[in-house]
This record gives sequence, structure tokens and C-alpha cells, in this order.
Amino acid sequence: MSPPRVLMVAEKPSIAYSIASVLSRGQMSTRKGSTDVHEFDGWFLSGIPVRYKVTSVIGHVFSLDFPPAYQDWAATDPLALFDAPVVQSEANPKAHIRRHLSNEAAGCNYLVLWLDCDREGENICFEVIECTGFAQKRNRTQVYRAKFSSVSEKDILSSMDNLVTPNRNEALAVDARQEIDLKVGVAFTRFQTAYFQGKYGNLDARVISYGPCQTPTLGFCVQRYFQLTTFKPEKFWSVRPYVMQLGYEVQLEWERQRLFDMDVAMMFQKLVQGDSSLKVTEISERKESKARPVGLNTVNLLKVASSALGFGPQMAMQLAERLYIQGFISYPRTESTAYPSTFDFRSILVALSRSPTWGKFAENLLVDGFNMPRPGKDLGDHPPITPVKSASEELIGKDAWRLYQYVCEHFLGSISSDCQYVRTKVTFSVGGEQFHCTGLQLTAKGFTSVMPWLAVAEKALPTFEPGNQLKISKVELHEGTTSAPDYLTESELITLMEKNGIGTDASIPVHINNICERNYVKVQPGRKLVPTDLGISLVRGYQCIDVDLCLPDIRSFIEQQITLVAKGQVDHSRVTRHVLQQFKQKFSYFTKHINNMDELFEARFSQLGNSGRPLSKCGKCIRYMKYISTRPPRLYCNTCEEVYHLPQNGTIKLYKELSCPLDGFELVVFSMPGPEGKSFPLCPYCYNSPPFEGVSVLPSKGGAAGMPCSSCPHPTCRHSLISQGVCACPECDGTLMLDPLSSPNWKLFCNSCSCLVMLPQGAHRILTTDDRCPDCDSMIMEVDFNKKTTPLEDGATLHRGCILCDQLLHSLVVVKHSRKTFMRRGGSGRGRGRGRRSFGGAGGKMVDPKMSFRGF
Repeated sequence: MSPPRVLMVAEKPSIAYSIASVLSRGQMSTRKGSTDVHEFDGWFLSGIPVRYKVTSVIGHVFSLDFPPAYQDWAATDPLALFDAPVVQSEANPKAHIRRHLSNEAAGCNYLVLWLDCDREGENICFEVIECTGFAQKRNRTQVYRAKFSSVSEKDILSSMDNLVTPNRNEALAVDARQEIDLKVGVAFTRFQTAYFQGKYGNLDARVISYGPCQTPTLGFCVQRYFQLTTFKPEKFWSVRPYVMQLGYEVQLEWERQRLFDMDVAMMFQKLVQGDSSLKVTEISERKESKARPVGLNTVNLLKVASSALGFGPQMAMQLAERLYIQGFISYPRTESTAYPSTFDFRSILVALSRSPTWGKFAENLLVDGFNMPRPGKDLGDHPPITPVKSASEELIGKDAWRLYQYVCEHFLGSISSDCQYVRTKVTFSVGGEQFHCTGLQLTAKGFTSVMPWLAVAEKALPTFEPGNQLKISKVELHEGTTSAPDYLTESELITLMEKNGIGTDASIPVHINNICERNYVKVQPGRKLVPTDLGISLVRGYQCIDVDLCLPDIRSFIEQQITLVAKGQVDHSRVTRHVLQQFKQKFSYFTKHINNMDELFEARFSQLGNSGRPLSKCGKCIRYMKYISTRPPRLYCNTCEEVYHLPQNGTIKLYKELSCPLDGFELVVFSMPGPEGKSFPLCPYCYNSPPFEGVSVLPSKGGAAGMPCSSCPHPTCRHSLISQGVCACPECDGTLMLDPLSSPNWKLFCNSCSCLVMLPQGAHRILTTDDRCPDCDSMIMEVDFNKKTTPLEDGATLHRGCILCDQLLHSLVVVKHSRKTFMRRGGSGRGRGRGRRSFGGAGGKMVDPKMSFRGF
């Protein structure tokens, strides 16, 4: 009888490998799957002999979206999205994670979940339970949850000894947040994008988005911008006497600090100058200390990464996650700054004592004794971020090393002694006014030995005695000006987001990255966030219509409701309905008063009809449409008042003044940058309104799909998939097309992936024909070689053949960006990229004869 089987699922393949390596002591077998599966024998729970299988997902298994009926921007009223159903689909269909989990769970008796220990991880737990079928099993105690903070051997073994039950309430809290963010964000985004991109030509943004977290984050940046631009500087004056003592000139500070009336300040200056001497009235010495830091949490790590290391929050989290997966630091997403009472500081110090960088400092703490950290906040998630094992710059790379270095220094500093110093203050009296000078003398460096940037700057003072009468060497009237606040830095923004409950430790970097990528702010030197015209107009517009939409209070309210769900105090569906109903009312009010925001846009942006340059003819009115190159690129017909969106990240040119046989629109050609970038023609109308159902392949308006000629199965057009498709792609289910503009560096490109096939270079002309290869059904190509470099005998230049079967042509092609060999497979099977795969006469995707086709 075979032993019971235990399926263990981690969040990433590397973590699954670490878990299996520890539990099997390296004695495991590994086989390939959608993600690797590691198998070994061992003991489970109270000594049950079992067979383990350890595998992983790659983040969320499912993503939330609207059903197909609600995907069409033009056909769906954004208001209807608030009450629309939502569906879960596989987040990464090509990875086949759902099928992988189902297959591996077959015959397994137990499921142990090793997902990240936060709400998102808890949500993925229940996605895995659904995929594995354990949700339908009666004995729910067969499902266990491992709680861990690092992938160290000690933590993994401890987690196995303390398995718990997955928290359904925390998973439901994530479900509620996902549905709220999806419906609110998409509704506002679709409405704004359709309204403003149809009117203005230089918005420089693909979508005009809104988000319950993203928009208040932008609001902080714009609020600081307003403070800066409306700031009025004021002059101030202060009296500064100087005295000579034991050869040192000492500047004294005025107890009044500064005055904003010059005449009054000059009066005090004359009073001080008129007194014959300055008297020492008091000398005080006070022992003070600078406290060591509390434990390091995510927000503080992000702030230091931005302000001191120059890493944006997104990059900082990517580096931290990589260090965690590699086992160098503990889990980097935590809100807690308090260490648990059972935390093992000594084992980390032992690991760091082997480091050439901190080894001596760690050894001293082990020998002399370390201090317990200061009390921090324990929010019940994870311990503070700490190093787990020693690393080196050569091992982990320069950027990761800088972040790891800070984590180590912060940890060592948190268990060191406080910095001790003596503050000496000498008070003086002259002309009825009080002045002072201050000195600092360090007595113990403490934690600043390992965190020198936080060191106290010493300041020496000459010796003074109470009652000393001193002569004033000079009295200055210092003039200064109040300064405007600077633009908000990333570090300051993170502080504001944390204070106002905007985002979580995991999502804060995402929200900041979004407002940068969507051209609402620009990151300037010093990691300063400068709002763009678009970002300013959006926030001012929200303030004109409904100020709540850009204030942090609205997100704080949502998070409070979500937290109630996570604690099991409120039903998640009730919270979702309640929040969505409030946003629906706000959305209705917003759309009715959009003219208030539009007036602000009119003042900053140019009308669509006044933008761009004439490029190609409209098939409806036969007049030239204007090409607008700013993001998103599009064509605009002034006569028809229609906008036609184009592909992103490339150049657009007129294509030989040729027209689409379906609608009469002049074709344009899209070219990607670089010597290996592909080019393909497209009809502006077909691209935005695909004539065939289910053939769209390229991103278009608002992330929808557009159909270029390389995906069009028109049977007679010379630019379509049928005419220019040569053979199936060796890398995917796409078709290799002839690039019509690649001369003299002729090439084929895949209409679905990045695969390129370089054809004979320097040829005068390469054409597709109407003939098929009798062996593989690929397109016969006609190559007109250069006379000087022709490979043909007797100086001939013209050659026809199949690039797969013709020995000469096949020897002259070079495949790039493909993991597979470019060669014909025997037989007539439908293997990927080879054989007699019919695609309606072009060796790729099959054309459905029942497909709906506009006007044909």
C-alpha cells in the first residue's frame, strides 16, 4: 500500500525549491511541469510516513475582470459597470497553472499552503484550494497553512511544526477590494479617456485613469505643487553678535530667533551695540541620547531606498523580494516594527559575524552582549525585516547589495546601544536681550558606529565661566527670506500615504509607479515628484466637481471597511455593495458636471482639430486625416470628427498611398524601432473596428485589441495574412509574415510574438507568390538576388522556393528570438510551427469560414 501524499504549494518556484531542499535535506527528485515539482519521502504531522510533492504558483492564479459583453468601450455605458457581474479567469493562461495544480493534486491526501503571509497570500491560498479540488472534500482539516517570515532552514522547519488553518476572512477582504477597485477604476477611466482623448491632441497619455488609491496619491503631489506656486516669500531679520574667547570667534543665537519688521530688528541691533559688555548668565550641561532605531518595516525601507539609495519604490521592492527569495533577508512586506519575544537575534549575529564588512561589529555584540530593541508596533503580520544569512556584492549584484547593506546596518543598529553625548548651553545677556551658543560632545557612538549617517555632529566651545564679562567683536543684522516648500519627494510621499491609509506596504510602490508611468508626475533629480499639466488638470478638475475623489479620506474609508471584512465582523458582499453604491452616486454626479473639468483642460491642451499633421485619407469623406504622434498616437478626421487609435511605441508612415479594399481608408505602416524591429501595414478603420470576429491581436484604445493587416484573413487583399503569410511560427501559434519594408535586410516576422527570420540579405526583391510547397504547404517565395552576390550558378539571379524545404533558401535564413529550431518536420501533423498546418492558405492560423466579415 502506497503512503499518503502531501501536496505543498509555494508562491514562487524558487521558494518551492528552498522548502523542498530543507525538508528533504537535499534528497529529492525534480521533474518539469508548468512549474517544477520536487518529490521526496518524509514524515508529516505526528509521524505519518508520506510522499511529498512540492510545487508552486507564480503569483495569483486568477484575475478579476468583466465578462466579454462589458469589454467593448463603445457599447457599454460606464455607469453600468458598477452593477455588472465579474468573472475570474486564469491570470496567466499560457502557464496553465490551474491545470498543473489539478493534475498534481490528484491522489493527494493533504494540502499545505506556503503562500506569502499577507492578505494577498491568503487570497491565493483559496485560489489554490479551488484549483486542487480540496474545496470539495468533506474533511477540511486536510488543508493546512504554513506561516513563515523567511526561507531559512530554521524558519521552514518551525513552520512545519506549527501549521495553521487558512484565513477565509482575509481572503474575502482581498476579493472585496479587487471588485471595488476594478469597477470604480474602470468606470471612471473609460469615461474620462473617451471624453478627453476625443477632444484634445496633446494629452500625452494612453488612458486618462482614475483609481481610489492612485488619485489621492497624485493629489498629495499636486497639493505640494500648489503650495510651492502660491508661496509668497517674506524677508526677516535677526541680530547676530560675535565674541572672541581664547582665540575663537563664536557666533551667538538670538532667543527671539527672527523678526519680520526691519525697523524693530535694527532697534535691537543698536541696543546690543550700545551696551559696553556681554555677560555670561548661565552655563548648563545635560546628558542626552539619540535612540537606536526600532525594527525595520516596509515603509521605512522604501523611504530610505528613495532618499538615500536613489531607488524608486518599485525597484526597491523588486530588489527586496529577490533578496528574500534567495534567502538573504526575511519577508520584506511587513507593517510591524516590534520583534516578537521569541526572536532569535543571536543566530543572525552569528551569520553576520562571518561577513568581512560587519563581522567585527557583530562579534563584539556577541561577546559584549547586545541590547534588546526598542519597543515598536506589533501589527500581527510579520517581524521586522532582517538579514538571514551573509552575502557579498559579487554574489547578489551592486544594487541588491546596497539594499542588503542597509538592512544589515539597520538590524545591527537596532540591537546596539544608544548614542550618548553631552549638550552644553551658554546663555548671555546684553542690552536687555538674551543670546546663547551650544556645544555637543560625543561620549559613546553606540549604534551610529554602524549607521554613521545618523551620527551626532560634535561642536566644540571655548571655556566660559558664569559672570564673565566679554567684549562683542561685531553685531550683524542678518537678512533672510522664507523659502517655499520643495516638490514632494518619494520618501515624503510614502510618509503621507502611510499616515493617511493610502495603500498597503505591498501596494504603495505600485501606486507611485502608476502616477509616474501614466504621465501624471515626472521624477526629477533627488527623487522629486513634479506634476505634469495633465496631473494638475485632473486634480483641479476633481476639486471643482467632487473634492472627495482626490482626497485620502475616501480610500481610508474603503480600507476601514475592508479591515472589518478581514476580521470577520462584516459580510464582504455587503461591504462591496455599500461602497460601490456610494461611488456610483459620485460617478453620476461627476459625469453630469464634467464641463467643470473640461474648462481646465481647454486652458492647457490644444483641440484635437488643431493638432497633428495631415497623413492619410479617410475612407468615409476622402479628406486627409491628421496624425497625432503624442501618446496615444492616433488619426483624427476633422470632417467626420472620428478618432482612430494606432499601435504604441513605434513610428507611423503612409503606405504607398494604397487603400483598404473593404472601406477605402488609406493604409499606414507601423514600424518598431531598432534594426530588428518589424514593420506591418494596417487600415486605421479595420484596426479600430476589426471586420472579423476573434482575430484582434494588438493593443489599441484603452488596452482593447486592434487588427493590423498581418492578422486580417481577407482572401484577396495583397497585404493580408492570406497573401503575406509564409509559414507557421516556430515559437507560437502565430504566422511568419513577409516584412514589406525590410529591404535590403529582408525578414519575416511573427504576427503574434517577437520571432524574426532573417532572409537572404542584399536581395533586390523578395515576394510571396500564390503557390504552395507540395511537401509542407508553406508559401513559395520568389527571390531576386543581387548580380554580384548571387549564390545561383551561371550568374542567375531569380529563384523560387520554400524556405523550409528548398535547400538553398533554407541555408540562407537566420532565426532570431526563437528557442526552437527552424526546420520542416516530416508528416502532416499539426505540431507547433511545422508540418501541413493549414491557416487558410498561409501556413499559420486557420480561418473560420463562418467568421462574420464586414462588407464581404
